[in-house]
Amino acid sequence: MPRRTWKTTAVLLVGAAFVLAGCKDNSDSQSPTAKAPDLSSVTLVLGDQAKGLRTVVEASNALEGIEYKVQWANFQGAAPLFEALRAGAVDLAPAGDTPVLAAATGGTPLRIVAVRRGQSRGIAILVPPDSTIRSVADLKGRNVVVSSARGSISQYLLIRALANAGVDEKDVNVGFVLPTDALPAFNAGKIEAWATFGVYQAFAEQKGARVLLSGEGINSGLTFITASDEVLNDPLKRKALSDVLGRFAKAFEWAQDNRDEYARVFAKVNDIPLEVSQTLRSWGDESLVPVEAQDVQALQQVDDLFVAKKIFPHRVDVKALTDQQVFSPTPLTLSQSESAR
Repeated sequence: MPRRTWKTTAVLLVGAAFVLAGCKDNSDSQSPTAKAPDLSSVTLVLGDQAKGLRTVVEASNALEGIEYKVQWANFQGAAPLFEALRAGAVDLAPAGDTPVLAAATGGTPLRIVAVRRGQSRGIAILVPPDSTIRSVADLKGRNVVVSSARGSISQYLLIRALANAGVDEKDVNVGFVLPTDALPAFNAGKIEAWATFGVYQAFAEQKGARVLLSGEGINSGLTFITASDEVLNDPLKRKALSDVLGRFAKAFEWAQDNRDEYARVFAKVNDIPLEVSQTLRSWGDESLVPVEAQDVQALQQVDDLFVAKKIFPHRVDVKALTDQQVFSPTPLTLSQSESAR
């Protein structure tokens, strides 16, 4: 092979340097000027229960300045909410631990994308104020209504409570009634004991209902924010979902800093007495955070119990249901998010 002269080598090196420099300049010029995805054509349909999510989001103006559009779809319970998710009628569905598991067991295409942390005080077994039932052991031979359906957070509380009290579930007459129907029946004295949650529980307590046992130390107190596979597989919707979850997180931070205002707005939006709203707020603050390993473990334990009780036909792998990449561990503040656009 002929030897190159030093002049030939120098020419080649200089040429290569120009080629590399040109590649670098082209790359650098594209990076800072790369266009952000246009989300103006995106519409997210946000499922909700009893306006619990919508109220705090709108009260805090958390969605101000968004590029995409949102529509709210309100449901009185988790079962119809997940039916809508399965049908593609909603993109996002917040629900307690057991309804999420029930939906996943039934084949609803969903992924857990965030966790709403609350207080287990918002789940309870209630009895009328003049009831002779004084302990969970006294439920033996009694009629207990669970809201809303099999596999609910209220049923989980009842199962654990009976086991802890040494009462066989077969010795308790359990029925399932939607909370909207159970509340007036309970207030009319037609229900001996009622396992319920949230605003329905707060209404009953305001009317004098006695808490036989709350979910503290038993229920996880978690609400899981789930999204459909369809929305997660759509790059533009996924981007919008990531932004909206960050805004939800800021909304709950606002609620923590403005408890009285939040209680007032919640009462007005839901057309309930301020005292009921204040009762809900007194059970503790809520926050929306990314899913952590402890949340996955807690949810898996609930599923394992319901499978053992044959309430669910088969086990689901909770970790496989989780998408931890949508919601950043350090979500943008509203101002940061807006300036980024």
